[in-house]
Amino acid sequence: MSLFRKLFKKESKSDTPRPDKNHDGRSKYMPDVHTPADERFTKNFILNGGKFLYAVNLEELKENFDDILLENDWYEQNAFCFDQQLEDIFKGYNLKFTQNRDAAFFLTTCESLIADNGSILVSSHQLKELKLQEFPKSMIVFATTSQIVNNIGEGLRLIKNKNKGNIPSNITTIKHFETDEDEKDFMSYGSSTKNLYLLLLEDL
Repeated sequence: MSLFRKLFKKESKSDTPRPDKNHDGRSKYMPDVHTPADERFTKNFILNGGKFLYAVNLEELKENFDDILLENDWYEQNAFCFDQQLEDIFKGYNLKFTQNRDAAFFLTTCESLIADNGSILVSSHQLKELKLQEFPKSMIVFATTSQIVNNIGEGLRLIKNKNKGNIPSNITTIKHFETDEDEKDFMSYGSSTKNLYLLLLEDL
């Protein structure tokens, strides 16, 4: 995972160009099977308009979280969160954790990070039974490097294997950080564009 340390530590907030083609002339939306999954996810996620912050440990993760709050003036604001563990990790920032949809942002985990299209796979474990458009416009997603998978099929298999006999509902992807209605697929039908930050913690 030295790629993350070299390229993305503290640099994820900068604007990233969005070329239509890869260096070899293929469409940027075509997966490159020869590139490692972590590189493909990072590239595609940023091309989608997501904001990426990588951390090697919990201390650095909290520093990145603090930077997001500072950048958006979210101190002493309401944070929509269903996850008690996240509340425990990110306590101490004068945030009020709530389930009020009018909160400044939604703080959540995810099921998987999909390398081939840079999307984030979620389910009722994160969303309950709400639709994406019912959440605040801004989202902060906490994930680990071990959650990166090649494609949606792998992500769905992980969900099935982890939840045998009790597969969660409301499975969808968050992908459209910048709106392009022509590119929506069945997994993201009905989703809405989000201002999304990804806090990625190294765990491999």
